[in-house]
Amino acid sequence: MQDLEGILVLSLEQAVAAPLCTARLADAGARVIKVERDGGDFARHYDRVVLDQSAYFVWLNRGKESLVADIKDPDDQALLHAIAAKADVFIQNLAPGAAARAGLGSDSLRAANPQLITVDISGYGDSSYEDMKAYDLLVQAESGVCELTGTPDGPARVGVPICDLGAGVNAHAAILQALFRRTRTGVGCGIRTSLFSGIADWMSVPYLSRRYGAVDLQRLGLTHPSIAPYGAFPARCGRFVLISIQNEREWRILCRDVLEDEAIADDPRFVTVVDRFKNRRDLDAIICAAFGTRDRPALLERLRKARIACGALNDVADLAEHPALRLVRYDTPGGSVETIAPPNDVDGVVPSYRAVPGLGQHSSAIRAEFSA
Repeated sequence: MQDLEGILVLSLEQAVAAPLCTARLADAGARVIKVERDGGDFARHYDRVVLDQSAYFVWLNRGKESLVADIKDPDDQALLHAIAAKADVFIQNLAPGAAARAGLGSDSLRAANPQLITVDISGYGDSSYEDMKAYDLLVQAESGVCELTGTPDGPARVGVPICDLGAGVNAHAAILQALFRRTRTGVGCGIRTSLFSGIADWMSVPYLSRRYGAVDLQRLGLTHPSIAPYGAFPARCGRFVLISIQNEREWRILCRDVLEDEAIADDPRFVTVVDRFKNRRDLDAIICAAFGTRDRPALLERLRKARIACGALNDVADLAEHPALRLVRYDTPGGSVETIAPPNDVDGVVPSYRAVPGLGQHSSAIRAEFSA
């Protein structure tokens, strides 16, 4: 029996944040009824790269049941209320106020079903921004993430929707906590989380540095604000290797076993961490010259043998071949797909991944079950 088997989740979800949360619940055995509009969750149409299906939808919607319903239609509203009356968890990340206007506000659903746990995922929470559209890039920019990401030449977005993903992860954690709390109290609760609050929490170090130290952290690309050598250097093949030297012992080993010139360790420009950082430009030139004599595989092998902290600057093709990558397979309407496994590996649990639903695949069965 899976951990969340017997838990019923009703989700008015779209895009990324709520679907990530419910995908994790479904992976653990929960029954997730995903409510979609006539044309489906718009994430179904982001792209057609996975067997003519959207990569985001295939990733985030395995194991769910698809119910097509119109939340403005009185009959469908009655159906959703009937499901919510039996549900353990209700989740929604529709536009601000949309669920409440349809008579599906979290407070009213909990009043009808006191054991229900409700989760409202928004862009900016209960603030003066609550009516603002909150797409991931916009929230990255509003939160300061973009200003810390990139190079000294200019800001950049994080390459995956980190605000959406953070909100989904936070909602998932809060639901599990609420389910545990319910075992002691017998009642559910209301949970509210937002894209902005999640990413703002992760910006705590820059915030605290600015507020209490009057220090504004800078965009550094692939370098470190106070340690050298720490960053990316090109091998002979042109591909980059990252190293991180944290102490004097590692520094001497790097010089002796990788740069093959132990005298560099005693060069007055580089003796201490402060010296090396102050003379980073000269140091980087020496490392680039030494690294440029070897192709990346040979260089990484030498660094690992010397037990120097190192890594490869990989692309997605490299990720696909990475020895630490775990993969899973499950069915979709377009056929079987293989994708990256969820991150947690739990003792005694054999994962089982159910199929991605076709649009409205379960509508008839759900309507028959909850209209009876």
